[in-house]
Order: sequence, then structure tokens, then C-alpha cells
Amino acid sequence: MTTVRRPTFAGRTAIAGVGYTALSRDSGASVLDLATTACRAAADNAGLDTAEIDGIVTYSLLNDSVYGQAVAAGLGGRPLDFAIDLSLGGQAPCFAVTLAAMAVESGMARNVLVFRALNGRSGLRIGSTSYESLTSDFRYPIGFGAYPQYIAMWARRYMVETGTTSRDLGEIVVAQREYAARNERAILRNPLTIDEYLAKPWVVDPFRTADCTPEVDGACAVLVTSLDHARDLRQRPAVIDSAAWTTPRGSGIDMSDLFSWEDWSVNCHTYLADRLWGAASVTKDEVQFAEIYDCFSAVVPMTLEGLGICARAEAPAFVASGATRANGSLPINTHGGLLSEGYLHGMNTLAEAVLQIQGNEGDRQLDRNDVAVVTSGAMMDGSSLILTGDRA
Repeated sequence: MTTVRRPTFAGRTAIAGVGYTALSRDSGASVLDLATTACRAAADNAGLDTAEIDGIVTYSLLNDSVYGQAVAAGLGGRPLDFAIDLSLGGQAPCFAVTLAAMAVESGMARNVLVFRALNGRSGLRIGSTSYESLTSDFRYPIGFGAYPQYIAMWARRYMVETGTTSRDLGEIVVAQREYAARNERAILRNPLTIDEYLAKPWVVDPFRTADCTPEVDGACAVLVTSLDHARDLRQRPAVIDSAAWTTPRGSGIDMSDLFSWEDWSVNCHTYLADRLWGAASVTKDEVQFAEIYDCFSAVVPMTLEGLGICARAEAPAFVASGATRANGSLPINTHGGLLSEGYLHGMNTLAEAVLQIQGNEGDRQLDRNDVAVVTSGAMMDGSSLILTGDRA
């Protein structure tokens, strides 16, 4: 059995600020402007001058964003001591924060911004069949050319193995839309009933339109620093208590690599859970809310079961019981999830956890907001964090 070691940055680093732009279907702005605006807002939320920023981590897919160094120039601050541009998508946010925390703990940087920015609706759309059209004929020879088609196969396999129904998927969407109705950032805020969900048109079986996250233009950023420094800043620190990343055997760079997986009814969080919880100072039973990456509805139950929060095949009933709603035992996706707020490749999922721990969520603020689990990634590879309030 592999020994799980607690990383040195765990409990010693924190997220001290969050920044957003508005989310829209047509920003009318460059991606650089969006990124710079969100990064400035994150520094301002923390009460930190951008001249103090000495590190940036970001991620993008197929050149749909801007480099961290370009944003640093736009901020007009000091030269960067640390910069990473990851070629990743929704699996990246928790991992990017982990890298920032490692830089802070090692002394390579003191204040590191992590951001995601894109014109994901008015520009290049990841959900479309044209996203990788220049190479997809050769890389994806079975005829699939868009992410929803591949992830639908994972979802259907999970449903076959666990007995999950379309109505169960609808319960996830309906529960999260209740949160979105109170979230001014959310693209989809109209309440949704289960009957209305079931009447939605199909995208690719088993996904209806409401099962798929809406693509948006926008940017989101967080500021990572040491816990000691965060305590001197404006907001309550969100302490980075544990982190894990996984690239299980068979998960390469292409969606078509999923054909080498032995079990399509589980996702990456099944493979990282032991390391995540083993390195944490808290247990699963102490988690008070969860922000779960949900590019598609079926990812939520797969992840809850992968993390061990729910037993195998029990996550759909857990959601249907009302447990994930605001007054439930484990509120989930309190911003409405990517399914309602919009698709910033999961950066907004992470940011929502920080805002809850800060206590800055207005009428969406949870009473119990001290321990959160956050996930990034849907299928093959992914990352996760455990965040806690400062207990000093």
C-alpha cells in the first residue's frame, strides 16, 4: 500500500482573494482584458496591490486564452518570479492552485494569481464539433467529434451499472438551479421543475440540453499566498488543507484514450480519493459543503461516489432526498454549478468554495462553511482540494 504523505504546503498556504468578470454570451472584450480584470479583482478582494503579485498560473486548451506573462504586463506590476501556462481544461483548477501553493511554500513566489479566461461562447466553443476539426478526423475515427458525445458514453455506462435514470439526472439539475436563481452571475437563473427538465430536447443520449453546461465568455481568478500572509489581508483565508491530482493508467491527451479504460462507470476521483483524504487534517464526515465539477450532470454522482462521500449507486438517491440543497446535510454547487452559472472550465467551481468560506455570499451564504471539498475534472484525469476556514 502506498504511504500517503501530507504535503508541506497543506495547512500553511491559503486562497486569500477571488475575482470575476461578468459572465455573458458575448463579452465584447478581448480575452486579455477579461483575464486582467479578473486578476485585478482577485487582488483587490484580498486587499493586495497588484505590484505585490510575483507569480501567475493559468491554463487553456488550443490557444483559447492568454499567457500569464501577458496578464502580468497588463497588471503593470513587478517582474514575475514564477509563471506556468498549463495545456489543460476542466481538470486543471485545483491542480493549478496546488502548483501555486507549492511555489509559495518553496519560497519561489509570495503572491500567486491563478486564472482562467476565455471567450468560450462568442469565440472558440469547446462543445462544438469544430473545436478540434483540423485533427479530429484522424484522432477520433469512430465518428465522434465533440466532448458531449464521449462523456455521454461514460454517463450511460454509469447509469447501466448503477440503475441511475434520466429522472435522477434531472434531480441534480433542478437542485442546482435553485441555487442559481439567487446567483446574479449565473447565466441560467429560471427555476426548473423535473417535468420541465424531462421535456428538454436531447443533445446526445442520455444528455438533454439542461444536462450540459452553457458556454460563456468571462474570467475568474484566485490569489494564493501563505496562510500567515493571508491572515494580514482583507478576507478570511481559505486554507489549503489537502490536494491530489491523478492521471490513471490509460488516460492520455486525447478523449479517444478512454477506450483503454477498464471501467467507464467510474471517473478520476475514484483514483485520487485515498490520497486526498489521507493527506487531509479532516475526514469525509467533517465536510460541510462540496463544489463538484459538473460540465455534465452525470459527473456529479460519479464524483460523489468516487470520493467516497456516497456509496456505490447511492448518489442519485442522496441528491433526490434534498441532501444537496441549502438546508440539506451536504449542500453541493451552491452557485448553481457549471450547469447553471456557466462554463469557465471549473475555475468558478473553485472560486465559489472560497467565497463561501470567506462568508461573502449574501443570501446564498451557508451557515456551515468551514470545510469544503472541491473537484476539477470529469472523466480520465483530474484534481481536487480540501479547503477549510482559518482555525487560528
